[in-house]
Amino acid sequence: MPDVFADLVGQDEAVATLRRAAAAAAAVLRHAAGERTLAPAGPGLPPGDDADASDGMPGGDPGAGMTHAWIFTGPPGSGRSVAARAFAAALQCAYGTGCGGCPGCHTTMAGTHADVRLVVPEGLSIGVGEMRALVLRAASTPSGGRWQVVIIEDADRLTEAAGNALLKAIEEPPARTVFLLCAPSTHPDDISVTIRSRCRVVPLRQPPAAAVAEVLARRDGIAPDVAQWAAAAAQGHVGRARRLARDPEARKRREAVLAVPRRLTGVGAAFDAASALIEAAEAEAEASVAEADAAERAALETALGAGGTGRGAAGAIRGAAGQLKDLEKRQKSRATRAQRDALDRALVDLAGFYRDALVMALRAPVEPVHTDTAAMAGAGAQKWDAEGALRRLEAVLACRAAIEANVKPRIAVEAMMLALWRG
Repeated sequence: MPDVFADLVGQDEAVATLRRAAAAAAAVLRHAAGERTLAPAGPGLPPGDDADASDGMPGGDPGAGMTHAWIFTGPPGSGRSVAARAFAAALQCAYGTGCGGCPGCHTTMAGTHADVRLVVPEGLSIGVGEMRALVLRAASTPSGGRWQVVIIEDADRLTEAAGNALLKAIEEPPARTVFLLCAPSTHPDDISVTIRSRCRVVPLRQPPAAAVAEVLARRDGIAPDVAQWAAAAAQGHVGRARRLARDPEARKRREAVLAVPRRLTGVGAAFDAASALIEAAEAEAEASVAEADAAERAALETALGAGGTGRGAAGAIRGAAGQLKDLEKRQKSRATRAQRDALDRALVDLAGFYRDALVMALRAPVEPVHTDTAAMAGAGAQKWDAEGALRRLEAVLACRAAIEANVKPRIAVEAMMLALWRG
């Protein structure tokens, strides 16, 4: 059985760092328990191979290499959340190695471990109320006797108040609580300087397309040629590569996006293309959240007495309007986030096309991102030259930045389409 780090693609240096830290964490637990014997061997390791993480460390500190707060940074698709979850599993591993087969590894990777809490923001931000409740729960003693682990995906979405609540916990952490934060970078716009100063940073890089293709073929059983195409088209993003390789609808949406440059024949066509892109993102987002929204509403109504026939059932459901309104607010925020994520995926594909045109205009010895539209990108390179291709690429990137800064998506996309048309 592969270990927990097997799906962390192209991140050998980060994996080595996390393995050392997991071994040090296991040594801390043994030291605290007063153990003086060798630990049982993990799968594939001789007895005692992971028994003393302090070997060769100054002062023989059993905790050297381990700390209570970590930040995983890297571009989208680099595996920030995969790395955090794998490290959490290694911390809960019975052998301290992330073997992948013990109950600690298995339940953590499956998302059912009682001492591992995962925060995945569904809306545009992570609020202070949610963070305070999480910090309070994380202060409890681990039920399994190892570590309480808190994983915060997209920690760059913490509000200022939520960040302050988290900072207090990181400054004075419980003895066996570990915080794992995922963010695009350590820039102050993504993570506060004070939180950054109290965390150890694990930088991840964009994995090479060849490594992504190998994982798709090995783990998902995708044909090697399809895996290679999807890995290149996704620009090293493992999740998007898998989606392109397995979902025909995702491929159709990508084809529609890459047809945009041919449609920009005038002002009217630019606005039509913007509307089509926005409507496609809205439809994709609605489809992705509809089932979850319906299930949540039905569960809440049932909990509040919907369908009941008792004396107080009717009064209970009448008094539930406030809770239903709160649910609708959360679902609306989640739908907005899903729409922006879908739109961002389209913009990444479009940026890849203009990147290909720029590379061809410069005659750089670099493989194209979109091999199936290389001919069209070559024609664009001849028409626009390198400067024109660069301006168009910058327009797409500026649109992504504007949407991230909460500019209304329709306004940002319309401005982008006009810039692409004008060149």
